Amino acid sequence: MPLTPKDVDRFEAARPRLEAIAYRLLGSASEAEDAVQETFLRWQAADVERIEVPAAWLTKVLTNLCLNQLASARARRETYVGQWLPEPLLDGDPMLGPADTAEQRESVSYAVLTLMERLSPNERAVYVLREAFDYPHREIAEILDLTEAASQQLLHRARKHITDGKARTETDEAAARRIVDEFLAAATSGKIEPLVRLLTADAVSIGDGGGKIPARPKPVEGALAVAKFMRGLLKPARSKRALVGGSPEIHVATANGGPAVVAVVDGRVVGVMCLEITPEGIAALRNQANPDKLERATEAWASADHGEPLFRVF
Repeated sequence: MPLTPKDVDRFEAARPRLEAIAYRLLGSASEAEDAVQETFLRWQAADVERIEVPAAWLTKVLTNLCLNQLASARARRETYVGQWLPEPLLDGDPMLGPADTAEQRESVSYAVLTLMERLSPNERAVYVLREAFDYPHREIAEILDLTEAASQQLLHRARKHITDGKARTETDEAAARRIVDEFLAAATSGKIEPLVRLLTADAVSIGDGGGKIPARPKPVEGALAVAKFMRGLLKPARSKRALVGGSPEIHVATANGGPAVVAVVDGRVVGVMCLEITPEGIAALRNQANPDKLERATEAWASADHGEPLFRVF
């Protein structure tokens, strides 16, 4: 039976929430959009008049599609070239979803999205549905075909994995911006010492080029090693300009709710570096340079007021 305009409207009203769930589960905006579109096709094929609670039905269908996707994604990431990082979303992207509570903001932070790769698919689903969308365990159990006790246990394990791997990040927005400005000034000064002082002793730098942009195959670890790497990364070179199609303009922005450095060439985002800032210093720099994971950021950049660049590199 064809969908009525009312049925289509009901789905469209649910789309923003479904996309936000799918993005947190998959770490990819494009894959999230595909999962939501597949959910619409299932909605279109269903006898919607017999569905008592459409929102619950749609969430269950979407979540299980994402769980299937996560299972296959794990196999694909074993053959992924270099380090895998999530797709960053710039400030204001509706796919970031709700940000009213600390739990909601944390669940979509770049650091936590990266850590969620350590979770099993079910742990990830429970964590997202509970922490970001405040689903009760009774509903989560129904969505995942689990008992409430199993859902609670999965959440406990997921929280422990996230807590064990996450740095302490209680810094306000103004302080974070000041640290980013100092970081960029130090990284382009040609001097190592000021940069080392801004980093924690166990700082780490991770880059994702997806095999299309050169990136270190393993994380760079330790303040001195990271400082040397960052100084080299921002050092002018003709080969770097050729690689990204020009001389990038550098902006400070917000991605996934946290401070980020955005590199732009002729309106195209060629890199988003998300900084994990703690009271002790910068604990991690995660640089997304895979062009396949920057298309949505480029679209958002084109429609945003981002001001003048801080400087050009290369």
